[in-house]
Amino acid sequence: MNNSSTSILKGLKALANDKRLTIMEWILDPANNFPPQIDGDLIKDGVCVWFITDKIGLSQPTVTSHMKVLAEAGLVTHKQIKNWVFYKPDRQAIARFTGDLGATLGSNTNMSD
Repeated sequence: MNNSSTSILKGLKALANDKRLTIMEWILDPANNFPPQIDGDLIKDGVCVWFITDKIGLSQPTVTSHMKVLAEAGLVTHKQIKNWVFYKPDRQAIARFTGDLGATLGSNTNMSD
């Protein structure tokens, strides 16, 4: 399996969970899904894990676990500001993932099937 296939599998596994998919949808449009933050800009710095935890209704350790899976798949980046971790989508990685997925599926599709 090549690097592209490995990345595709990691991304698909990460997004196969309904909570992680929902979180990704929210952080891709943070201004419309989260209130302004005291520390960190929603767009520049990302969304504070506390806001994600509050909105999704899960425990902070569970949300952190979900975010770790998304980060390991390369779909989000994170940074710490004070005592909090902020997550934002890695838009270049997401574009690469969707492009690789489309190329892989498109190259294996037989239109006569």
